Amino acid sequence: MTRRTDAHPDLTRPDAAAPFFSTWRVGTPERQRAAVEAIAGTWERRPWPADGLLGYHVYTGRDGATLMHYSQWASEAGYEAFFKTQRQERVDEIDTLVPGIERLVLDRYGRPRSRERAAGDTRVPGLIVTVRIDFEPDAAERRADWIGEVLRALAGDPAGHRGLISAHFHLSKDGTHVLNYAEWESEQAYDAVLAAPGEGIGDGGEQWERVRTYPGVKGFTGTRYQHAVGLLPD
Repeated sequence: MTRRTDAHPDLTRPDAAAPFFSTWRVGTPERQRAAVEAIAGTWERRPWPADGLLGYHVYTGRDGATLMHYSQWASEAGYEAFFKTQRQERVDEIDTLVPGIERLVLDRYGRPRSRERAAGDTRVPGLIVTVRIDFEPDAAERRADWIGEVLRALAGDPAGHRGLISAHFHLSKDGTHVLNYAEWESEQAYDAVLAAPGEGIGDGGEQWERVRTYPGVKGFTGTRYQHAVGLLPD
């Protein structure tokens, strides 16, 4: 069966080879809460759909209007089988309970490169921030090198990011972007970084300047979320 959890996912799981992120627009905070409950209830009333699905987590956008979905799959083939045989009945039940949901995008990624939490760090994230970094069409092969630049900058700037618990950089399968899923201690800690020198990215030093001006980067889009519910096999 399926069980709920308040625990955040472990994005470094070695068996989670195919992470998926999707976004829904639901419109209001009240509809966010109703949609989260509809999703959880719909899944709880059914057996866990596949051994290859390791976990499914839903987040409420701080904009009061959106939901983010994060699912960890062992392979893309596992998702495709679920999509063909089990997804639609779940979608239909959720839409009956909360009509008018807009399903905006589903993106597929490879296993991330991470700035993992420090050993012994038991902080529970108070805020999740996703940052989408878009690249020019001819710069897809440079994305991994850009991630390396960010990880080196983070390693050289620990004081400037003391509220950052972890950061996980995902390469999109379509070659268009990188998605950073970052766990922050609190919204206040994240705001402190945005208010510091460096245009909201690092301390304004040379290493962070290379990150900001890296060839092929088109722009950055950040979104704030709260973890709402996790669904796991019982």
